Amino acid sequence: MEPLRICVLGLGYIGLPTASLLATKGFRVLGVDVNPDVVETINRGAIHIKEPELDILVRSAVHSGNLKAATEPSEAEIFIIAVPTPFMEGHRPDLSYIEAATAALAPCLRKGDLVILESTSPVGTTDRVSMQLREARPDLVDGENATFFVTHCPERVLPGRILRELVENDRIVGGVDPPSTEAASRFYRTFVSGEVLATDARTAEMAKLVENSYRDVNIAFANELSILSHRFGINVWELIRLANHHPRVSILQPGAGVGGHCLAVDPWFIVSSAPEDARLIRTSREVNEGKTRWVVERALDRARRFRDPVVAVLGLTYKPDIDDLRESPALEVARALIAEVEGEVLACDPNLRVFEEFPLHSLEECLERADIVVALVAHREFRHLDSELLKDRVIIDACGVIR
Repeated sequence: MEPLRICVLGLGYIGLPTASLLATKGFRVLGVDVNPDVVETINRGAIHIKEPELDILVRSAVHSGNLKAATEPSEAEIFIIAVPTPFMEGHRPDLSYIEAATAALAPCLRKGDLVILESTSPVGTTDRVSMQLREARPDLVDGENATFFVTHCPERVLPGRILRELVENDRIVGGVDPPSTEAASRFYRTFVSGEVLATDARTAEMAKLVENSYRDVNIAFANELSILSHRFGINVWELIRLANHHPRVSILQPGAGVGGHCLAVDPWFIVSSAPEDARLIRTSREVNEGKTRWVVERALDRARRFRDPVVAVLGLTYKPDIDDLRESPALEVARALIAEVEGEVLACDPNLRVFEEFPLHSLEECLERADIVVALVAHREFRHLDSELLKDRVIIDACGVIR
Protein backbone atom coordinates (compact mmCIF):
# COMPACT_ATOMS: atom_id res chain seq x y z
CA MET A 1 0.00 0.00 0.00
CA GLU A 2 1.28 3.46 -0.91
CA PRO A 3 1.99 5.70 2.13
CA LEU A 4 -0.51 8.48 2.80
CA ARG A 5 0.32 11.84 1.29
CA ILE A 6 0.15 14.73 3.71
CA CYS A 7 0.29 18.43 2.85
CA VAL A 8 1.25 20.75 5.71
CA LEU A 9 0.47 24.40 5.06
CA GLY A 10 2.70 26.70 7.10
CA LEU A 11 6.27 25.73 8.05
CA GLY A 12 6.78 27.68 11.24
CA TYR A 13 7.16 26.62 14.85
CA ILE A 14 4.36 24.03 14.57
CA GLY A 15 4.17 23.19 10.88
CA LEU A 16 7.84 22.30 10.33
CA PRO A 17 8.18 20.00 13.36
CA THR A 18 4.86 18.35 12.45
CA ALA A 19 5.85 17.85 8.80
CA SER A 20 9.28 16.45 9.63
CA LEU A 21 7.93 14.16 12.35
CA LEU A 22 5.28 12.72 10.02
CA ALA A 23 7.88 12.23 7.29
CA THR A 24 10.05 10.17 9.63
CA LYS A 25 6.97 8.09 10.46
CA GLY A 26 6.76 6.99 6.82
CA PHE A 27 4.21 9.46 5.43
CA ARG A 28 4.97 11.31 2.18
CA VAL A 29 4.88 14.94 3.25
CA LEU A 30 4.80 18.16 1.26
CA GLY A 31 5.45 21.22 3.38
CA VAL A 32 4.07 24.47 1.98
CA ASP A 33 5.19 27.98 2.87
CA VAL A 34 4.71 31.30 1.10
CA ASN A 35 8.30 32.29 1.84
CA PRO A 36 10.63 30.95 -0.91
CA ASP A 37 13.65 31.28 1.39
CA VAL A 38 12.02 28.97 3.93
CA VAL A 39 11.24 26.45 1.19
CA GLU A 40 14.80 26.55 -0.13
CA THR A 41 16.26 26.16 3.36
CA ILE A 42 14.15 23.11 4.15
CA ASN A 43 14.84 21.44 0.81
CA ARG A 44 18.55 21.69 1.70
CA GLY A 45 17.80 19.77 4.88
CA ALA A 46 18.35 22.86 7.02
CA ILE A 47 16.05 24.80 9.38
CA HIS A 48 15.10 28.44 9.85
CA ILE A 49 13.86 28.24 13.45
CA LYS A 50 15.47 27.13 16.69
CA GLU A 51 14.15 23.97 18.35
CA PRO A 52 16.18 21.21 20.02
CA GLU A 53 16.89 18.27 17.66
CA LEU A 54 14.72 19.72 14.89
CA ASP A 55 17.74 20.12 12.60
CA ILE A 56 18.49 16.41 12.87
CA LEU A 57 14.87 15.45 12.22
CA VAL A 58 14.48 17.71 9.18
CA ARG A 59 17.77 16.56 7.69
CA SER A 60 16.72 12.93 8.11
CA ALA A 61 13.24 13.55 6.69
CA VAL A 62 14.55 15.39 3.62
CA HIS A 63 17.31 12.88 2.90
CA SER A 64 14.81 10.01 3.14
CA GLY A 65 12.80 11.61 0.33
CA ASN A 66 9.67 11.74 2.48
CA LEU A 67 9.77 15.50 3.09
CA LYS A 68 9.79 18.14 0.39
CA ALA A 69 8.88 21.81 0.53
CA ALA A 70 7.11 24.04 -1.99
CA THR A 71 5.30 27.34 -2.23
CA GLU A 72 2.09 25.76 -3.53
CA PRO A 73 0.09 22.75 -2.25
CA SER A 74 -0.61 19.64 -4.29
CA GLU A 75 -2.99 16.70 -4.00
CA ALA A 76 -2.86 14.74 -0.75
CA GLU A 77 -5.10 12.59 1.39
CA ILE A 78 -4.60 14.81 4.45
CA PHE A 79 -4.14 18.59 4.62
CA ILE A 80 -2.91 20.19 7.84
CA ILE A 81 -3.29 23.97 8.22
CA ALA A 82 -0.66 25.30 10.64
CA VAL A 83 -0.48 28.99 9.79
CA PRO A 84 -0.33 31.98 12.16
CA THR A 85 -3.45 33.48 13.74
CA PRO A 86 -2.37 36.90 15.05
CA PHE A 87 -4.70 39.67 16.09
CA MET A 88 -5.35 43.00 14.45
CA GLU A 89 -5.93 46.44 15.93
CA GLY A 90 -8.37 46.28 18.78
CA HIS A 91 -7.32 42.71 19.60
CA ARG A 92 -9.54 41.31 16.86
CA PRO A 93 -8.41 37.94 15.46
CA ASP A 94 -6.82 37.98 12.01
CA LEU A 95 -8.02 34.89 10.15
CA SER A 96 -6.62 35.93 6.78
CA TYR A 97 -3.80 33.35 6.89
CA ILE A 98 -6.28 30.54 7.52
CA GLU A 99 -8.54 31.81 4.75
CA ALA A 100 -5.59 32.01 2.33
CA ALA A 101 -4.42 28.49 3.20
CA THR A 102 -7.94 27.14 2.76
CA ALA A 103 -8.26 28.84 -0.63
CA ALA A 104 -4.87 27.45 -1.69
CA LEU A 105 -5.72 23.83 -0.86
CA ALA A 106 -9.28 23.89 -2.20
CA PRO A 107 -8.33 23.10 -5.84
CA CYS A 108 -6.33 20.07 -4.65
CA LEU A 109 -9.16 18.61 -2.55
CA ARG A 110 -10.75 15.31 -3.55
CA LYS A 111 -13.53 13.10 -2.25
CA GLY A 112 -12.58 11.45 1.06
CA ASP A 113 -9.76 13.86 1.89
CA LEU A 114 -9.24 15.12 5.44
CA VAL A 115 -8.57 18.78 6.27
CA ILE A 116 -7.22 19.50 9.75
CA LEU A 117 -6.97 22.98 11.21
CA GLU A 118 -4.22 23.02 13.86
CA SER A 119 -3.91 26.81 14.07
CA THR A 120 -5.30 28.18 17.32
CA SER A 121 -8.59 29.78 16.35
CA PRO A 122 -11.66 31.57 17.68
CA VAL A 123 -14.75 29.44 18.19
CA GLY A 124 -16.47 28.81 14.85
CA THR A 125 -13.35 29.04 12.66
CA THR A 126 -13.39 25.36 11.67
CA ASP A 127 -16.99 25.73 10.55
CA ARG A 128 -15.87 28.69 8.44
CA VAL A 129 -13.11 26.58 6.85
CA SER A 130 -15.67 23.89 6.04
CA MET A 131 -18.06 26.42 4.53
CA GLN A 132 -15.27 28.07 2.49
CA LEU A 133 -14.32 24.67 1.06
CA ARG A 134 -17.95 23.84 0.28
CA GLU A 135 -18.33 27.11 -1.59
CA ALA A 136 -15.06 26.63 -3.46
CA ARG A 137 -15.77 23.00 -4.35
CA PRO A 138 -19.53 22.47 -4.77
CA ASP A 139 -18.66 19.34 -6.78
CA LEU A 140 -17.63 17.73 -3.47
CA VAL A 141 -20.97 18.42 -1.78
CA ASP A 142 -23.70 15.79 -1.99
CA GLY A 143 -26.98 17.34 -0.88
CA GLU A 144 -26.41 18.56 2.69
CA ASN A 145 -23.22 16.57 3.17
CA ALA A 146 -19.66 17.26 2.11
CA THR A 147 -17.71 14.31 0.77
CA PHE A 148 -14.55 15.48 2.56
CA PHE A 149 -13.77 15.78 6.28
CA VAL A 150 -12.88 18.89 8.29
CA THR A 151 -11.63 18.91 11.89
CA HIS A 152 -9.85 21.05 14.45
CA CYS A 153 -6.94 19.61 16.41
CA PRO A 154 -5.18 22.41 18.30
CA GLU A 155 -1.46 22.12 18.92
CA ARG A 156 -0.57 21.89 22.61
CA VAL A 157 3.22 21.95 22.63
CA LEU A 158 5.87 23.87 24.53
CA PRO A 159 8.75 25.48 22.60
CA GLY A 160 11.91 23.62 23.51
CA ARG A 161 9.95 20.36 23.85
CA ILE A 162 7.94 20.38 20.64
CA LEU A 163 9.18 17.14 19.08
CA ARG A 164 8.55 15.16 22.24
CA GLU A 165 5.18 16.72 22.99
CA LEU A 166 3.85 16.27 19.45
CA VAL A 167 3.94 12.56 20.20
CA GLU A 168 3.45 12.32 23.95
CA ASN A 169 0.77 14.92 24.67
CA ASP A 170 -2.94 14.10 24.65
CA ARG A 171 -4.66 15.58 21.61
CA ILE A 172 -8.16 17.03 21.32
CA VAL A 173 -9.86 16.28 17.99
CA GLY A 174 -13.12 17.93 17.05
CA GLY A 175 -14.81 17.61 13.68
CA VAL A 176 -17.56 19.61 12.05
CA ASP A 177 -19.49 16.32 12.10
CA PRO A 178 -18.95 12.87 13.69
CA PRO A 179 -17.41 11.29 10.55
CA SER A 180 -14.81 14.09 10.45
CA THR A 181 -13.99 13.55 14.12
CA GLU A 182 -13.53 9.83 13.55
CA ALA A 183 -11.35 10.29 10.45
CA ALA A 184 -9.00 12.67 12.23
CA SER A 185 -8.91 10.55 15.39
CA ARG A 186 -7.76 7.54 13.36
CA PHE A 187 -4.98 9.61 11.83
CA TYR A 188 -3.62 11.01 15.11
CA ARG A 189 -3.66 7.58 16.73
CA THR A 190 -1.08 6.46 14.15
CA PHE A 191 1.66 8.59 15.73
CA VAL A 192 0.40 10.02 19.06
CA SER A 193 1.19 7.97 22.16
CA GLY A 194 -0.97 10.22 24.35
CA GLU A 195 -4.73 9.92 24.46
CA VAL A 196 -6.75 11.17 21.48
CA LEU A 197 -9.83 12.90 22.89
CA ALA A 198 -12.81 13.18 20.52
CA THR A 199 -15.29 16.05 20.66
CA ASP A 200 -16.87 18.57 18.26
CA ALA A 201 -15.04 21.39 16.48
CA ARG A 202 -16.36 24.28 18.57
CA THR A 203 -15.48 22.56 21.86
CA ALA A 204 -12.00 21.71 20.55
CA GLU A 205 -11.45 25.36 19.59
CA MET A 206 -12.65 26.61 22.97
CA ALA A 207 -10.57 24.03 24.86
CA LYS A 208 -7.31 25.43 23.48
CA LEU A 209 -8.36 29.00 24.25
CA VAL A 210 -9.39 28.00 27.78
CA GLU A 211 -6.08 26.22 28.45
CA ASN A 212 -4.08 29.33 27.62
CA SER A 213 -6.53 31.73 29.28
CA TYR A 214 -6.31 29.70 32.48
CA ARG A 215 -2.55 30.17 32.57
CA ASP A 216 -2.82 33.84 31.63
CA VAL A 217 -5.24 34.48 34.51
CA ASN A 218 -2.93 32.76 36.97
CA ILE A 219 0.13 34.64 35.74
CA ALA A 220 -1.83 37.87 36.10
CA PHE A 221 -2.31 37.05 39.79
CA ALA A 222 1.46 36.57 40.17
CA ASN A 223 2.21 39.78 38.26
CA GLU A 224 -0.21 41.73 40.41
CA LEU A 225 1.44 40.27 43.52
CA SER A 226 4.81 41.50 42.27
CA ILE A 227 3.47 45.05 41.93
CA LEU A 228 1.88 44.93 45.39
CA SER A 229 5.03 43.47 46.89
CA HIS A 230 7.10 46.32 45.46
CA ARG A 231 4.70 48.82 47.02
CA PHE A 232 4.88 47.08 50.41
CA GLY A 233 8.65 46.53 50.37
CA ILE A 234 8.32 42.72 50.19
CA ASN A 235 10.45 40.25 48.20
CA VAL A 236 7.85 38.72 45.90
CA TRP A 237 9.92 35.61 45.21
CA GLU A 238 10.16 34.86 48.91
CA LEU A 239 6.46 35.63 49.34
CA ILE A 240 5.43 33.19 46.63
CA ARG A 241 7.82 30.51 47.89
CA LEU A 242 6.29 30.68 51.35
CA ALA A 243 2.68 30.87 50.16
CA ASN A 244 3.22 27.83 47.95
CA HIS A 245 3.95 25.73 51.03
CA HIS A 246 0.19 25.70 51.57
CA PRO A 247 -1.06 22.31 50.28
CA ARG A 248 -3.71 23.90 48.05
CA VAL A 249 -1.78 26.95 46.79
CA SER A 250 0.42 26.95 43.69
CA ILE A 251 1.17 30.52 42.60
CA LEU A 252 3.05 30.91 39.33
CA GLN A 253 6.08 33.14 38.83
CA PRO A 254 5.74 36.79 37.80
CA GLY A 255 7.61 38.30 34.89
CA ALA A 256 7.79 41.34 32.64
CA GLY A 257 4.41 40.43 31.16
CA VAL A 258 3.26 37.47 29.12
CA GLY A 259 4.51 36.64 25.64
CA GLY A 260 4.37 34.03 22.95
CA HIS A 261 1.74 33.48 20.30
CA CYS A 262 -0.54 31.51 22.62
CA LEU A 263 -0.87 33.05 26.07
CA ALA A 264 -0.62 36.65 24.92
CA VAL A 265 -3.08 36.19 22.06
CA ASP A 266 -5.60 33.40 22.68
CA PRO A 267 -7.48 35.04 25.58
CA TRP A 268 -8.31 37.96 23.29
CA PHE A 269 -10.04 35.49 20.94
CA ILE A 270 -12.52 34.75 23.73
CA VAL A 271 -12.87 38.41 24.71
CA SER A 272 -13.50 39.50 21.12
CA SER A 273 -16.25 36.90 20.74
CA ALA A 274 -18.01 37.69 24.04
CA PRO A 275 -16.71 41.02 25.41
CA GLU A 276 -19.60 41.50 27.83
CA ASP A 277 -19.07 38.14 29.53
CA ALA A 278 -15.29 37.54 29.46
CA ARG A 279 -14.61 40.05 32.23
CA LEU A 280 -12.00 38.16 34.25
CA ILE A 281 -10.14 37.07 31.13
CA ARG A 282 -10.05 40.66 29.84
CA THR A 283 -8.84 42.01 33.19
CA SER A 284 -6.07 39.44 33.34
CA ARG A 285 -4.89 40.41 29.87
CA GLU A 286 -4.86 44.06 30.94
CA VAL A 287 -2.87 43.25 34.10
CA ASN A 288 -0.28 41.28 32.15
CA GLU A 289 0.05 43.90 29.42
CA GLY A 290 0.25 46.64 32.05
CA LYS A 291 3.05 44.81 33.88
CA THR A 292 5.33 45.39 30.89
CA ARG A 293 4.93 49.16 31.10
CA TRP A 294 5.33 48.98 34.89
CA VAL A 295 8.79 47.44 34.41
CA VAL A 296 9.68 50.18 31.91
CA GLU A 297 8.61 52.90 34.35
CA ARG A 298 10.69 51.36 37.15
CA ALA A 299 13.75 51.34 34.93
CA LEU A 300 13.15 54.90 33.73
CA ASP A 301 12.72 56.11 37.29
CA ARG A 302 16.12 54.71 38.25
CA ALA A 303 17.75 55.92 35.04
CA ARG A 304 16.69 59.52 35.76
CA ARG A 305 18.95 59.48 38.81
CA PHE A 306 22.04 59.23 36.59
CA ARG A 307 23.51 61.88 34.32
CA ASP A 308 24.27 59.55 31.37
CA PRO A 309 23.06 56.12 32.48
CA VAL A 310 24.06 52.86 30.86
CA VAL A 311 21.19 50.41 31.12
CA ALA A 312 21.76 46.71 30.43
CA VAL A 313 18.75 44.69 29.31
CA LEU A 314 19.18 40.95 29.84
CA GLY A 315 16.90 38.90 27.60
CA LEU A 316 14.67 39.73 24.64
CA THR A 317 12.78 36.50 23.87
CA TYR A 318 9.38 35.75 25.36
CA LYS A 319 10.61 32.90 27.58
CA PRO A 320 13.92 31.36 28.68
CA ASP A 321 16.31 29.43 26.45
CA ILE A 322 14.54 29.88 23.11
CA ASP A 323 14.91 32.32 20.19
CA ASP A 324 11.20 33.10 19.82
CA LEU A 325 10.36 36.83 19.92
CA ARG A 326 6.62 36.58 19.25
CA GLU A 327 4.68 38.99 21.49
CA SER A 328 7.72 39.22 23.77
CA PRO A 329 7.25 41.63 26.69
CA ALA A 330 11.04 41.71 27.15
CA LEU A 331 11.45 43.02 23.61
CA GLU A 332 8.79 45.65 24.32
CA VAL A 333 10.70 46.77 27.42
CA ALA A 334 13.95 46.99 25.46
CA ARG A 335 12.33 49.02 22.68
CA ALA A 336 10.78 51.42 25.17
CA LEU A 337 14.04 51.93 27.07
CA ILE A 338 16.01 52.51 23.87
CA ALA A 339 13.46 55.16 22.88
CA GLU A 340 13.12 56.84 26.26
CA VAL A 341 16.35 56.52 28.25
CA GLU A 342 18.59 59.59 28.03
CA GLY A 343 21.71 57.50 27.97
CA GLU A 344 22.79 54.18 26.47
CA VAL A 345 20.90 50.88 26.44
CA LEU A 346 22.82 47.63 25.94
CA ALA A 347 20.74 44.60 25.02
CA CYS A 348 21.93 41.02 25.50
CA ASP A 349 20.31 37.77 24.43
CA PRO A 350 22.54 34.73 23.90
CA ASN A 351 19.76 32.83 22.09
CA LEU A 352 19.53 35.28 19.19
CA ARG A 353 22.06 34.53 16.48
CA VAL A 354 20.61 37.08 14.08
CA PHE A 355 18.85 40.26 15.20
CA GLU A 356 18.73 43.35 13.03
CA GLU A 357 16.52 45.80 14.92
CA PHE A 358 19.28 47.07 17.24
CA PRO A 359 22.78 45.93 18.27
CA LEU A 360 23.27 43.07 20.71
CA HIS A 361 26.07 43.05 23.25
CA SER A 362 27.87 40.35 25.18
CA LEU A 363 26.89 39.61 28.76
CA GLU A 364 30.41 40.53 29.87
CA GLU A 365 30.19 44.00 28.29
CA CYS A 366 26.72 44.60 29.71
CA LEU A 367 27.74 43.76 33.27
CA GLU A 368 31.02 45.66 33.01
CA ARG A 369 29.53 48.89 31.73
CA ALA A 370 26.00 49.01 33.15
CA ASP A 371 24.81 51.35 35.87
CA ILE A 372 21.43 49.64 35.83
CA VAL A 373 20.81 45.95 35.07
CA VAL A 374 17.28 45.02 34.01
CA ALA A 375 16.83 41.22 34.04
CA LEU A 376 13.86 40.29 31.86
CA VAL A 377 14.29 36.64 30.80
CA ALA A 378 15.75 33.86 32.94
CA HIS A 379 18.06 32.41 30.29
CA ARG A 380 20.44 29.80 31.69
CA GLU A 381 23.37 32.14 31.03
CA PHE A 382 21.87 34.66 33.46
CA ARG A 383 21.03 32.27 36.33
CA HIS A 384 24.41 32.25 38.05
CA LEU A 385 25.72 35.76 37.65
CA ASP A 386 28.84 36.74 39.56
CA SER A 387 27.72 38.83 42.53
CA GLU A 388 30.95 40.83 42.29
CA LEU A 389 30.00 41.99 38.78
CA LEU A 390 26.62 43.14 40.09
CA LYS A 391 28.01 45.01 43.07
CA ASP A 392 27.19 48.72 43.03
CA ARG A 393 24.76 48.21 40.14
CA VAL A 394 21.09 49.08 40.35
CA ILE A 395 19.20 45.81 39.82
CA ILE A 396 15.68 45.53 38.45
CA ASP A 397 14.85 41.84 38.38
CA ALA A 398 11.58 41.11 36.57
CA CYS A 399 12.12 37.36 36.22
CA GLY A 400 13.63 36.19 39.51
CA VAL A 401 17.05 35.40 38.12
CA ILE A 402 18.96 37.52 40.64
CA ARG A 403 18.20 36.49 44.22
